[in-house]
Amino acid sequence: MEGASFGAGRAGGAIDPVDFLKQPQTLLRVTTWIFSIVVFGSIVNECYVNKDSQRPELLCIFNENESACSYGIAVGVIAFFGCIFFFVVDLYFQQISSVKDRKRAVLLDLGFSGFLAFLWFVAFCFLANQWQRTTLTRGFSQGADAARAAITFSFFSIIIWVVLALRALQRYRLGTDMSLFATEQFGTDPSASSYPGYPGGSGVESTETYQSPPFTETLEPNPKGYQVPAY
Repeated sequence: MEGASFGAGRAGGAIDPVDFLKQPQTLLRVTTWIFSIVVFGSIVNECYVNKDSQRPELLCIFNENESACSYGIAVGVIAFFGCIFFFVVDLYFQQISSVKDRKRAVLLDLGFSGFLAFLWFVAFCFLANQWQRTTLTRGFSQGADAARAAITFSFFSIIIWVVLALRALQRYRLGTDMSLFATEQFGTDPSASSYPGYPGGSGVESTETYQSPPFTETLEPNPKGYQVPAY
């Protein structure tokens, strides 16, 4: 993209909401935002159940491990707010005029996406491992579908955050191509940016010399009305 930096056009361009929503990066963020809601919503609403009627306290369905439920909720909440933050950054990214600020935003996106991909990987392994060790009782069977949904969407979240990290890496590499800035600062036609020179002569020195016009009036020896005094 001519005159662009880090995957976006020149600063100050108009934002088209329809085109913005159709961008693959926007669709990925909305998708992972929904996945985060599914994960922590499923755990909060249906993964704390009574094991049996004799034990009224609520237990985490993942092998009665409170850490598993807490970790899943924490990662889901972090991903939820992170998606909102970077959605706003993407929306106003083209309005950022400083190349350094754009670079910081892309690096922040790269680091956060890679970090969330790692957190979701740990969440998937942790929840899947604890679910395999869970003994399904009548009470736990009521939240089995929610537990499987949390595990499944944790796995899908890993893929999407990895894709977001790769896209951020691609934008970073695109921004380091200085030829994009050269096209913005200098014209492609060398003659378009050069200063106009002096008009060239014919190369032949003129032989004509300057001549003053002849006097049309004759000087009188004695001006009219003037007499030479006699001594």
